[in-house]
This record gives sequence, structure tokens and C-alpha cells, in this order.
Amino acid sequence: MAVCRAVSDYGLECEPLGLQGMDLVRLLEAVERDPPDLVFNLCESLNGDTRNELVVPAVLDMLRVPYTGPGPMAIGLCLDKDRTKQVLVQNGVSTPPHRVIHAMTELEDPAHPFGPRPARGGRGREPGRLEHPQFVKLLREDASIGIEASNLVADREALCRRVGELMKEHAQPILVERYVDGREVNVTVLGNGDEATVLPLHEIDFGRMPAGRPRVLTYAAKWDENHVDYIGSVPVPMVDVPPEVEVAIRGAALRSFHALGLRDYGRVDMRLDQRGVPWVIDVNPNCDLSPDAGLPRTARSIGLDYPHIIGHICELAWKRHAADHPRPATR
Repeated sequence: MAVCRAVSDYGLECEPLGLQGMDLVRLLEAVERDPPDLVFNLCESLNGDTRNELVVPAVLDMLRVPYTGPGPMAIGLCLDKDRTKQVLVQNGVSTPPHRVIHAMTELEDPAHPFGPRPARGGRGREPGRLEHPQFVKLLREDASIGIEASNLVADREALCRRVGELMKEHAQPILVERYVDGREVNVTVLGNGDEATVLPLHEIDFGRMPAGRPRVLTYAAKWDENHVDYIGSVPVPMVDVPPEVEVAIRGAALRSFHALGLRDYGRVDMRLDQRGVPWVIDVNPNCDLSPDAGLPRTARSIGLDYPHIIGHICELAWKRHAADHPRPATR
């Protein structure tokens, strides 16, 4: 509702339409009854499954109705963190090395990168194995769902335990990547094509996190205001960044944005290692737009209040759609 109010405050008419379950009939009926000039797409899942997030933009494409944000292909790529990483690597973007675990039995296979070490294995690094510490994620969730302090694992025992817990609770594959210890950077990209720009950089200040607690953004850090992780992880403007490092961060964000087909707006999260190398750890094509979320907060730092950033996204989508669907010339 906050987005709808912001659209109205911007001077446009807005009518909210909620989709319950897989009730796409309501969407089709509403579009046919009163064709909208633009749909502000905030759908993140259908029928309780994030994999269905791409259905709404696919239907809107079929109906040739303009909408904000990415198309179904971009959403599909970003929903699968393994595919996301493959695209990033192919486009020269640094992302932590990773493996995907589809079943607990893989952890008992000596030939698997996460299986027991062969009896003849030496002390050196073995091909295909990730070094510890490692970070564990659900393959197809965002908003830090499934992320707790225990997702940072220091040995194989902790890895097996956390992977087992996540598989049991969420019934989906698990992505494990090399953990990058360093500053966590949130990068907002706004616009399309050559006009896409990076807004001022923000990072997570872990200064109030208790000693010994992992410096990671857990689910509680984002959504539970009374949790120690929420109190200990505060988004702040990024300062004291060497110019060459800032250039590398901005370049990695734009390459990620374009490579994955994002449109209008998006957020790229990175970890900055001790050498100043940015590693992309997540790309969010349809990021949270609530008034206190990262993108509106970043926009305020350049003088765009909430109605204006929401209205600006509408303008970007209209302009993009008009360019992609030119009207036929009349005689």
C-alpha cells in the first residue's frame, strides 16, 4: 500500500490489486476490464513458491501491458543463485567460488567436493574443494530467508549440520560459497541501458555486533527489530573508499545489472575483501521498495523523497516500454 500511496502523491492514479494463490484470472479480468497504463509489479511469489514470481511479468508481456522492473527471464535467472553466478562469471564479474548440494547423500560421497576426504588425501588443497570458512544459502530464496549466524561454517561438521537443517525445513538445494570476510556493500542501480546509474554507495556497519558473532546479514537482522543482529547491523553511507575501489564496485554493479537483464531498478550486494576486490554475493532484481528499505533510503541521500523515487521508477518503465514497442506509423 505504501507504493500505491506514493504513486498517488506523485500525481498519478493507482489501484491496488492483490493476487491470492494462483488466481491469475483476477489479473486477466482486471486488465481486460480497465487496461492500465502501467502495472507496478511487486509480486514476489505465487502460491507460496518464489519460483512462480516470474509468472506475472510473463502474463503482462503476453498482454503487452507495460510494467515496472525486470522481465521473466531476468527474474528466473536471479531466482537460481547457481545460474546467477554462472552469468556473472561469464561476464567478468567476481563472485565467490561455490558448489550446489542437492541431497544429503552427496556429503557422504568422497568424490563430491563436500564429501569426506579420501584416506590418501594429503594436507594440501584438493581440486574442486572450497576452503573454509564457507557460507550456506538456500538456492532460490531472497530477503535472507534461511540465513542465521550458523550459516557461516568453519568446518565440514558444521556444514553438514546446517545443510541438513535447511534441507529439512525448506526442501530445496543448498548453495555453499567461499566466505569473503570484509565490508558488505549495498549498491543501488537506477535506470536502463547506457543511462543506468549507480546511486551513492551504502554499507552495513557491524560495529554494534557482539564480539565473536558473525558479521553477516541474517533474517533477523532485516526483520526482527528486537534481535541482536538487527541492532548490530546498520546500513550507513560508505565512506573512506579509495577511488579505484569505488570505480571497481560501481563497475561490477553495472555489469551485473546488465548481464542479468535487470531493468528500471535493482540492488547488487557485494563483499569487499582485504585487497579491495569486490565480490558479488547477491543480485536482487525486484528489491524491497518499502519506505525504510535500502533503495528509498539511498534515493533520499540524493534528494529524492519516497513519492519521487517511486514516480521516477514509473517514468523509467514507461519510457522503456515505449522504446521497446514503438507505435506503427500512420498514413
